Amino acid sequence: MSSMTVFRLIFLAVFLGWLVVWIMLPTKLYKNTWTPKLNSKLNSTYFSGQGTNLLLLSFPMMFIAALGCIYLHAKQQQRISYSKSIVASNRLSFLRRPALVMAPLGIVTAMELAFVAMFIALLIWSLGNYLYVSFGHLHIHKLREKVWQAKFRSVSLRLGYVGNICWAFLFFPVTRGSSILPLVGLTSESSIKYHIWLGHLSMILFAAHTMLEWSKTWVSNVAGEIAAVLALAMWVTSSYRIRRKMFEVFFYTHQLYILYIVFYVLHVGAAYFCMVLPGIFLFVIDRYMRFLQSQRRARLDSARLLPCGSVELTFSKSPGLYYNPTSILFLNVPSISKLQWHPFTITSSCNMDQDKLSVAVKRLGNWSQKLCQEISSSVDRLEVSVEGPYGPNSSHFLRHELLVLVSGGSGITPFISIIREIMFESTKPNYQVPRVLLVCAFKNSADLAMLDLLLPINDTPAKISQVQLQIEAYITREEEQPIADNQKLLHTIWFKPNQLDSPICAGLGQNNWLWLGAIIASSFIMFLLILGIVTRYYIYPIDHNTEEIYHFSYFVLWDMFLLCTCIFLASSAVFLFRKKENATEAKQIQNLEVPTPTPSTGSWFHNADRELESLPHRSLVQATKVHFRARPDLKTFPVGIAGILFDCKASDVGVLACGPRKMRHEVAKICSSGIANNLHFESISFNW
Repeated sequence: MSSMTVFRLIFLAVFLGWLVVWIMLPTKLYKNTWTPKLNSKLNSTYFSGQGTNLLLLSFPMMFIAALGCIYLHAKQQQRISYSKSIVASNRLSFLRRPALVMAPLGIVTAMELAFVAMFIALLIWSLGNYLYVSFGHLHIHKLREKVWQAKFRSVSLRLGYVGNICWAFLFFPVTRGSSILPLVGLTSESSIKYHIWLGHLSMILFAAHTMLEWSKTWVSNVAGEIAAVLALAMWVTSSYRIRRKMFEVFFYTHQLYILYIVFYVLHVGAAYFCMVLPGIFLFVIDRYMRFLQSQRRARLDSARLLPCGSVELTFSKSPGLYYNPTSILFLNVPSISKLQWHPFTITSSCNMDQDKLSVAVKRLGNWSQKLCQEISSSVDRLEVSVEGPYGPNSSHFLRHELLVLVSGGSGITPFISIIREIMFESTKPNYQVPRVLLVCAFKNSADLAMLDLLLPINDTPAKISQVQLQIEAYITREEEQPIADNQKLLHTIWFKPNQLDSPICAGLGQNNWLWLGAIIASSFIMFLLILGIVTRYYIYPIDHNTEEIYHFSYFVLWDMFLLCTCIFLASSAVFLFRKKENATEAKQIQNLEVPTPTPSTGSWFHNADRELESLPHRSLVQATKVHFRARPDLKTFPVGIAGILFDCKASDVGVLACGPRKMRHEVAKICSSGIANNLHFESISFNW
């Protein structure tokens, strides 16, 4: 049995145990049997009744997160390429096929439907048991209160309990650097929809949850009302139209989550805080590590300006920084906005460009337009901060025999990194890379220059001619026209190096996963130790040796304060310890000579009639067929994309779609039709 198999069995056992606890939580057995026995074993004077919940609800997920970092480190060290044989994961590929394609849910796989059904069953089970227990012990608080009124009050209270279950999972999808998502094959971008689903569901449950009284020593209802108002503001401004049309409104309103967490925890109390503690704990660690990484200025080497107005930014990076294709990088340009962070797809290959990292920025919103204007204004240096990169844990697309990549507009950018990675893999002896069919749609012919990004800016031994690549490009709004003499040129701008800038590297340098695991473990252990000491020697004497009752809200204030303090101490210590190694690598890269500026050249797709001196460029042009005033036919059978997919003779065809929602849905419907069993669909979406 391999070490990886042992890790997986441990994860499965701990997770199943954690799931059993959630199932038993609303029952009498947990309240009347488990809690008293465990509290007596744990000595409740050290945790004031929180001991059972900390052990059963918080500890398992924190254990998985810490051990998961070790597992991911070991897996990253192996970095074994996928063979062309059918791997074991393909046996369960039917679970990853689209089972439901509809707005507003989007594209939902069979596996996702199964988990959604189980989660809803857990909510129904919990609500039913909560009501069964509570109806058996109804308390009539007022003389004139009727039984139905007491039951109504009990139902509203228990709906809040069920809403806490949603909240327990709410932060995992938006914890970008956590080990939880990679363990189940997810990324923060692909799992944003789960955050949205849980947000909607929890908002509905909390809206139905009402509290009518203020208690001086128990539940802080005013805090709950404030939390409800903050949640409503975030929920309304997070609608799809506001996110797309008024991103700043959505972004700044969503920062109210800090206040919301404070008032929410004040409302639910210390015992129920243990239910949501793992998600909040890991999110705060991730958020603080992102803050530390963003304090460094990234070294921007060059900007490649395309005729379509897009730009490819190339940064220096540490050779030890590893990422997979389709990863993203968050950028912040203080001269434009000190608060706004925007994600962009990485177009470079980690293996092909070991000391460079490139991202593509398309001129769409106000922020990207201001960025392109600053770069075009002949600046010598542009201050940029970064967070990431974040992406998948493996290059799973390499296992397919044929890749069909369908993109629309800026959706081509993640496929650039995939094709570059295939170009690198093609140089390995005795290694067969997948054949590639790229179907891309653009509004204007100038956007064809995006295909130039398939070839890196630097010289590379990899040859695109070694890749079996076919490109079908569609121009939807223009007829074929002769090239104008005043056609914009593709050119590169080189920036002057600065001592204040440093190459992009992982927040904790090499062995990032191991150090992250150390932070998670040490900060959580420190939190438990200090919480036990404070409870035993400060809170317990006040609560039991005097007539004064220690205020309910003060318990959770201690929890939140100690949580943030322990995370700050552990993370800062590890980050400062690793800072020396990162500084050494930065000096080595900064000593490299800056390339000599190259003259401006036209896009190969705008001037294909000229002499093609470069074999890679010649191969790229020859592999491309341009269709003017046309769109990819996604519906007509047997012609169009559907016909191409169904006629694929390969036994394993990977179909990736990125672009407008309607296009992705149409491709998903083709792959889920069941006519062809060799199609394995994956949607790549960066639209929140």
